[in-house]
Amino acid sequence: MAQHNELGKKGEQLAIEYLIEKNYAIIERNYRFEKAEVDIIAQKEDILAIVEVKTRSTADFGNPQDFVKPKQIKNLVKAVNEYVVENDLDVEVRFDIVAIVKEKEDFKIEHLENAFYHF
Repeated sequence: MAQHNELGKKGEQLAIEYLIEKNYAIIERNYRFEKAEVDIIAQKEDILAIVEVKTRSTADFGNPQDFVKPKQIKNLVKAVNEYVVENDLDVEVRFDIVAIVKEKEDFKIEHLENAFYHF
């Protein structure tokens, strides 16, 4: 497996552990709809948190959250609309980013709530 894929998987696992620690229930991982993949769908109280995980080995080229592109956001919104309808959910939906940067042997985790879209 390519090294960036391994880093991405490690980042997703760290994000899940972080969210569980913050009292989120993990509902889905890697939910797919058409061209979109939602990394994590989590719930805390009546909020459905749609979490995009961005992991980088360095912040030298910018913050991980800066790599979420408008087209990706559009696809995520479409996928989440489908998920909410498909599961007949009555919840507030919030889009978050968990940005993870490897720092030597450790990882810095930043949770950005309402990161790019809210409906």
